Amino acid sequence: MLVDQLCYLGTTLRDRVRDALHIRVKRAMAVVCSGFSYDMEVVSHGFVTDISKIDTENEERLHALIDDAEVPGERLAKLFEPEVLPPETSSGTGEGGEDRDAD
Repeated sequence: MLVDQLCYLGTTLRDRVRDALHIRVKRAMAVVCSGFSYDMEVVSHGFVTDISKIDTENEERLHALIDDAEVPGERLAKLFEPEVLPPETSSGTGEGGEDRDAD
């Protein structure tokens, strides 16, 4: 019985995380489209490589793009956190969570 419950819990959690991932990716694409003109079909295939460059040059470009997206990506992720993360539970540290770190 316990094994069945654990398996169900694992499957349920995986499904919830997968759903959250898909929702967030769709929302991120909507954010991109809200201020820019992109072909969403092209964007949905991931990073676009330059066929005139060798793999190491494309890899360097990819890493540079990821680095450039770090700060704005973190900002965007924080906007989605309330919809993705479960509510924090009180650890009994006092009313209103005074002992929690402020973001």
